[in-house]
Amino acid sequence: MSVAEPRRIILFRHAKADWPQVSDHERPLADRGRMDAAVAGRKLADTGITFDLALCSTAIRTRDTWKLAVHELAHRPKTVYEERLYEASPGELIAVLNETPDDARQVVLVGHNPGVHGLAEILAGQAEGDARTRMNSRGFPAAAFAVLTFDGSWKTLEPGAATLVDYWAPTE
Repeated sequence: MSVAEPRRIILFRHAKADWPQVSDHERPLADRGRMDAAVAGRKLADTGITFDLALCSTAIRTRDTWKLAVHELAHRPKTVYEERLYEASPGELIAVLNETPDDARQVVLVGHNPGVHGLAEILAGQAEGDARTRMNSRGFPAAAFAVLTFDGSWKTLEPGAATLVDYWAPTE
């Protein structure tokens, strides 16, 4: 695969989590979160994107979100559970994405706010249609995702290098 072919990044925030008496990393999904994760999976399937790789935080709520969402997809991508995605800043998320092998053209990153929302804003130098307006007005609620494209190698991914092409949130 040529690095000149466009790449696609889907930034997917975990679904709504519950607040039991456990550490933040161990928080499970709430009932609504389990429903929203499956709906988000169907919306991801509707995009027609065939993911080459999923990068998922090791937190219980992100793992459970991805497990429910991926069941809705026609193709199950290789999934890597990455500790560095938990509580990561946009810069730390870019560093992880910069390590992505170039044979992965379409990647979904399942993570947390404020990092995921911040990363979408930082990467999106341009936007198509009303995607940026919708993202700015809705924020990045639980189970939301943004679809961005960029040209070049993963190593060249940097602020402003991508185009925001789609955005979805459960209340859309």
